[in-house]
Amino acid sequence: MAMQRQNLKLKEAVHRNKAMSKGGLLERGFTAVFKGLVYPQIWEDPKVDMEALDIRPDSHVVTIASGGCNVLNYLTDNPARITAVDLNSAHVALTRLKLCAAKNLRGYDDFFRFFGKANNQENVRMFDTVLKNQLDLESRQYWQSRDIFGRRRISLFARNFYHAGLLGKFIGASHLLAKLYGKNLKNILQASSFAEQRTYFEQQISPLFDKKFVRWIVRQPASLYGLGIPPAQYSALAASGDGDMATVLRRRLEKLTCDFEISDNYFAWQAYGRRYANPGEGPLPLYLKRENYGAISQRTDRVSVKHTSYTDFLRSQADCCLDRFILLDAQDWMDDETLTTLWREITRTARPGARVLFRTAAEERLLPGRIPDDVLDRWNYDEEYCQDLTRRDRSAIYGTVHLYTLKEEEDV
Repeated sequence: MAMQRQNLKLKEAVHRNKAMSKGGLLERGFTAVFKGLVYPQIWEDPKVDMEALDIRPDSHVVTIASGGCNVLNYLTDNPARITAVDLNSAHVALTRLKLCAAKNLRGYDDFFRFFGKANNQENVRMFDTVLKNQLDLESRQYWQSRDIFGRRRISLFARNFYHAGLLGKFIGASHLLAKLYGKNLKNILQASSFAEQRTYFEQQISPLFDKKFVRWIVRQPASLYGLGIPPAQYSALAASGDGDMATVLRRRLEKLTCDFEISDNYFAWQAYGRRYANPGEGPLPLYLKRENYGAISQRTDRVSVKHTSYTDFLRSQADCCLDRFILLDAQDWMDDETLTTLWREITRTARPGARVLFRTAAEERLLPGRIPDDVLDRWNYDEEYCQDLTRRDRSAIYGTVHLYTLKEEEDV
């Protein structure tokens, strides 16, 4: 029954059109594939996030779990509590597995082998002998269940977990498509300067978006399901390129490839290498760095992972009890009524000085004109600072990073 309720919540979030309409069929196709693993890793830059959030020792952080990387990254900032919520049971199981591993594995080397390399049979053995009996029943059942080939899901960590999920398969398909045109995307990881990165992009990547077949593929909304983009978000993303999705994707990949040093951008390693670097070889997320492992391991009990919607969790909370809210890009899926309900609950539960961080596919603001002024007027928004955060976001996939800060009572 719990799973049925969560599936219903997902449908409510995505379905806006009649079932047999073109839009309705696309929406239902998306919810069908989104029930499984989508993100083996998260695509929001924690360096930008943690600066904007300014997490304090007394902060109660509420975030969407997604791939769980953000949850463990935030632990390095020493918050009092983190609550991670998600409607996707695979993301809940993945986040709980990461927390369980950080707490119970023998040390950093085991942890990095599991989630940094994620391609070793020893990971499966460690699950069976150390982690399995420490997990909650729901997560244990998820990782022990079998795919259509009869393989346990935990075996993904012996076969490169980052090739799995909708995102992993989307990146793999993109590499295959590039190879059909004679391009090896992994070569960008050898670039040693911005000039080499720029040359590689202009000679190897940019021309792909002029190919007729590529342009046809990216015009199909279903082609971007692998990025976790539902039809409504696809429309917003396309609008930022005057309806030309090839132009949008070319711009976003140009930023990913050319605006940040490859040696400092693990998102580029995932996009082009389909893996994380080894320690000392290249950049890593905060939670996979050796120097952060001890603190994360000691703080895992501060995290609660809940299989529920963001709004439903907020409804269960008292007034003025939360102070850091991370919504990822989930609001791009929402209609005005759903947005308003969410923001009324955020505003009710927010402590003085609370901060709300989220991203949008498009490059303009999301909330003005869509939620009532009596709610929006409670919050400050620094457009110049948000543009700066967006410019520095190494994941490069989103149009804008947004930060709202609750006004002081005398300013309302």
